[in-house]
Amino acid sequence: MALTETLKRMLDALAYANLPEYQSTSKKHSLIAACPATITNNAVGSKAADPIAARPQVGLYLGSELPDYIMQYALQTCGRLGYGLTVLTYMTNDEARTLLAPYQATLEANATEIRLMTLTGEPPAPLTQALRRRSDIAFLICNESGYMGNGLLNGRVHKDAIPVPVVMVTRQDAIPTMTQKQTGATNVA
Repeated sequence: MALTETLKRMLDALAYANLPEYQSTSKKHSLIAACPATITNNAVGSKAADPIAARPQVGLYLGSELPDYIMQYALQTCGRLGYGLTVLTYMTNDEARTLLAPYQATLEANATEIRLMTLTGEPPAPLTQALRRRSDIAFLICNESGYMGNGLLNGRVHKDAIPVPVVMVTRQDAIPTMTQKQTGATNVA
């Protein structure tokens, strides 16, 4: 769509934004009917506007393996927030789809669209560039023991280089509970 058309649609929308606020229901319907087609065609429920494509995304950095707890976290987060899932990987498309295949039914059941972005080049530069180009990705999920998480924890990947917040997920049993810490401290003393 051309920039001028987009600007015209935005200005039309602003012009009609507050009209029905203090009107009766019948007056609101007549105002909507009088709106230019560019506004009403992009309203909710229209086939012209793709609500899935427009919604924010959760980024998932996919390394050589996909632990179940990482994918469960991603699925729950997408479901709770109503976000789509964008998988960023250096693997081939077929390899990534093979790792994602066991979760396809759950993704479909939750109406979570999955987008796959294959990255090429020397990590992490292509990942950083992809995240900068994709302003719809709210944050990035990664495995704390994988390449990205390990690199962030050990300083090989600078946290300022990644333009979105990063959520590092770990197994539940890998985090010591307060009881385990206290027991460990008692045993040492």
